[in-house]
Amino acid sequence: MSKAPGTFELLGKDGSARAGLLHTAHGAIETPIFMPVGTVGSVKALAPDDLDAIGAQIILGNTYHLYLRPGDELVARRGGLHEFNAWRKPILTDSGGFQAFSLSKLNKMKADGFEFRSHIDGSKHMFTPEKVISIQRNLNSDIMMPLDVCLGFGASYDEAAKAVKKTTEWAKRCRDAYPAGSAGNLLFAIVQGCTFPDLREASARQLMDIGFEGYAIGGLAVGEPKNLMMRALRVLDPVLPQDKPRYLMGVGTPLDILHAIEQGVDMFDCVLPTRNARNGTLYTSEGKINIKRQEYAEDDSPLDPKCSCYTCRTFSKAYLRHLYVSQELLAFRLNSLHNLTYFLNMVKGARKAVLEGRYAEFKAEYEAKYPEEDALFDTPIAE
Repeated sequence: MSKAPGTFELLGKDGSARAGLLHTAHGAIETPIFMPVGTVGSVKALAPDDLDAIGAQIILGNTYHLYLRPGDELVARRGGLHEFNAWRKPILTDSGGFQAFSLSKLNKMKADGFEFRSHIDGSKHMFTPEKVISIQRNLNSDIMMPLDVCLGFGASYDEAAKAVKKTTEWAKRCRDAYPAGSAGNLLFAIVQGCTFPDLREASARQLMDIGFEGYAIGGLAVGEPKNLMMRALRVLDPVLPQDKPRYLMGVGTPLDILHAIEQGVDMFDCVLPTRNARNGTLYTSEGKINIKRQEYAEDDSPLDPKCSCYTCRTFSKAYLRHLYVSQELLAFRLNSLHNLTYFLNMVKGARKAVLEGRYAEFKAEYEAKYPEEDALFDTPIAE
């Protein structure tokens, strides 16, 4: 029997690593989970049946980009994003706050929100907390994000404290615009605070006082060292409620994800697997390879003999290299299918390992494939 949207069942723990089940209006999501990024309502190079075939459970849409094109009201007239893009499973949409950060040359923060110029035609727009909720209601995403203030690594303590204050104020306005218990959509908060432990904890506690269906962790993977990212997660693990899902935004590499799972995180998204696929960088059971290298020109072996995706079952490295160097569009699809399969299988394996009480062993297998990156997580933190 399905449970009410927003119900999060914590099914097992191994240390701080968690395995759970998040119920939404479009189905339950097994966690830990990786969410493919579909910025404008489409995961690049892949169709919904491709995503179904590789076991994707939820995808992302981008509020900023969908608002500008084709327009959230146009999507609403077509029954919402699920109907528009024919993806019948859960969808999470961000709020546009990160775009205000990443496209800062076009944007200006004001007391009431972000004023920005479209990167498409230069037209002027304003995002307020209430506006981003309205847009996401039109999109009818299963999980909505409030407007927040994201800073890059290197921001001062005072700047970070002001960002936390504004993020909390805007989160409250988003909650007021979409009260708890409203039907259908879920609203997650976004914890900010850069790499300052006390600000991270303060941000989390302020947002918990307001109350949300889940808690995202924003403002990481924006240039900070990996050891500082993990410290921020360690601080939050005992603070955030056990009965709510935790979402680390925009992260990341396989080891980023596995280290974060160890710190109690449940949900992840990143453009890395699909962007790297389009650049010819592919993840395998033996580590990363670049398929355009000459050494694969006559290699008749599968990309990854331990992978059962369509790409690995069907084609040789030689053919995949040929497609890539010939700039054939099929290369984007086949490479993306494989990389997303790798990430989805990894979090599926992590879930199984948590439930079986062997998460440390599982994580160590991946650490051995990426020794140089793994060393970055153990670098001492200079106080």
